[in-house]
Amino acid sequence: MAMFTVRVELHGATGSDYASLHQNMKQFGFTDTIVSDEGKTYQLPPAEYNAVGSFTKEQVLDAAKAAAARVKPYYAILVSESSARIWTGLAVAT
Repeated sequence: MAMFTVRVELHGATGSDYASLHQNMKQFGFTDTIVSDEGKTYQLPPAEYNAVGSFTKEQVLDAAKAAAARVKPYYAILVSESSARIWTGLAVAT
């Protein structure tokens, strides 16, 4: 399965816009957490999302665009596909 990290920036957004984005991203199957190889779940930074599955990077981008467009007409999205990820300093998700 492919792993994707997605960063979304809503241009001219407020905190409530990002709350709406978060709900929309969840509806499209994204999470705001990441799971370590040991099975521990960590919280991603604000406006970063995780997708894992049999998707192409284009499908992931299209889903993120659809979620963002429900909130603001102007946005920037970066999709990164990886075979492995490593991090430090992320909080354990509650």
